[in-house]
Amino acid sequence: MSSNSNPKKAPEKSTGLHVGEAAPGVKKVDPILVADKVSRRFGGLVAVDVDHVEIPRGAITALIGPNGAGKTTLFNLLTGFDKPDTGTWSFSGSNLAGVPAHKVAKMGQVRTFQLTKALGLLTVLENMKLGAKGQQGENIFKSIFPFFWKKQEDENEQRAIEILERFKLLKLKDDFAASLSGGQRKLLEMARALMSNPTLVMLDEPMAGVNPALTESLLEHILDLKKQGMTVLFVEHDMHMVRHIADWVIVMAEGQIIAEGSPDEVMRNEAVVDAYLGSHQDVDLGVVTGRIELPNGKK
Repeated sequence: MSSNSNPKKAPEKSTGLHVGEAAPGVKKVDPILVADKVSRRFGGLVAVDVDHVEIPRGAITALIGPNGAGKTTLFNLLTGFDKPDTGTWSFSGSNLAGVPAHKVAKMGQVRTFQLTKALGLLTVLENMKLGAKGQQGENIFKSIFPFFWKKQEDENEQRAIEILERFKLLKLKDDFAASLSGGQRKLLEMARALMSNPTLVMLDEPMAGVNPALTESLLEHILDLKKQGMTVLFVEHDMHMVRHIADWVIVMAEGQIIAEGSPDEVMRNEAVVDAYLGSHQDVDLGVVTGRIELPNGKK
């Protein structure tokens, strides 16, 4: 990302998020999401093997790692889109293990996808209204009688219009979602997530495939989520973006968490630099995760 695509003023970072030394699985002062012994295998491949992780409340946390590290699989497990082989996790103190995705979303934990899930044959406004929860019109009996749901429908539409205006998508409200660019679909998916009034927003590679002209807009909207009191957990490969907006960084490799800390701390971490950022390409990730043991005296 070029330097002129960053917002002019550096965002204020949250500090004091953890207790003790920053390390994989470090305890957080006020965690919103806590996971223990979460694992997922696909045949002989261990996709996720997370012993313990906590996500700090009210902060922006970046989940980074090389392709195939298990980041999206972990997202799928924590949001109910996949079932783990082992493990438990909780959101704001409520156990989420085994809870289906739609119920997780109703509890206030929502996510977006690396490949956007906008419904192409619905308009932008219709996509937005789908994101509202507790809709009376979804009840088969009440749907027959408009007086049950019309007021709520009007309120949802007004809220959708306000959010679309904030995301600069209002002029496209009557366009089919299929006609939007990749970046506009990313904005729509993030905007739709806000219709459910979430407390934790999980973004899977929000910048992937986005035109540089929309990058700054997406960055500002992610920062706004935190300003509005939400917690953000996002997967990203752009290290400039991570350094710019993240308060806390979690690094995955081969399904395990190998480092945690502030962006500056993580980027100085030798294991992360060698195995992920690429200063020494001859270091096998298995050495970092402990899967491979080197002979005595070798590093």
